Amino acid sequence: MNQECKQVFEALKWASSFLEDNNREAHAARLLLQHVLKIEYTQLMLKMQEPLTDEQQQQFKQLVDQHVAGTPVQYLIGQEEFYGRPFEVTPDVLIPRPETEELVYTTLNKMSSLFPSKSLKFADIGTGSGAIAISMKKECPELEVTATDLSEAALEVARRNAVTNEADIRFLQGDLTKPLGDEKFDIILSNPPYIAHDEAKDMEDVVLEHEPHSALFADENGLKLYRELCEQLPHIMNKPGLIGFEIGYQQGEAVENLLKMHFPNGKIEVLKDLFGQNRMVFCEIK
Repeated sequence: MNQECKQVFEALKWASSFLEDNNREAHAARLLLQHVLKIEYTQLMLKMQEPLTDEQQQQFKQLVDQHVAGTPVQYLIGQEEFYGRPFEVTPDVLIPRPETEELVYTTLNKMSSLFPSKSLKFADIGTGSGAIAISMKKECPELEVTATDLSEAALEVARRNAVTNEADIRFLQGDLTKPLGDEKFDIILSNPPYIAHDEAKDMEDVVLEHEPHSALFADENGLKLYRELCEQLPHIMNKPGLIGFEIGYQQGEAVENLLKMHFPNGKIEVLKDLFGQNRMVFCEIK
């Protein structure tokens, strides 16, 4: 960043080009500059001709360089939007993805036809940042929501997100459904680690070098946690009940078969995301 980039629009232009030249998304420049200036997008547009202080220039350049080096923008600015709400993200949690928003959206649609009442018990297994649990509570306030995670550090982030978004969530630390004991639930969602270890070679460095591997990878070709969930869920599901998993795009048939094994009378379907990839598996229990 040269000394001539004194105004907002000049700094933005420099950063966008620099990021593109280094195979990063140009729009990251805007997010980083908004973070430095502590303003929203609309305010940024109004300040295009205003000068940056030397300190702001230095901080902006440092963030741009860190992103070029591989640090995800969301970790640099400390948040990501999910289902229209802000969520704090740190290296202790996975960055929420748009595909996971589809899991929430589809679940909400299915609820209206499957359950006569909205006063239901819901659990999010492996909550991470709390994005699924909090979004479900905000979209359907009648839900009694519980969220579990093996990582206490992740739960601390999720608790802060619940406070920020004014969502009443019960958080429990432990492995998968074990913290729930014998409690019964109407709806259970999970976006567990599902990437096979041998797929790491094909992943982007931004993800591989910065996001928590415990939230990305799973044994048994990525299927271990689905198998364990399918073994545990029959003991805690009410009838009617709804189970929803986010999956890797090649795992649809395998996860469908695991659910069939443990819920032989369930209505099971594999659904595609907006990009046409298999991304969700649902099991309706009647």
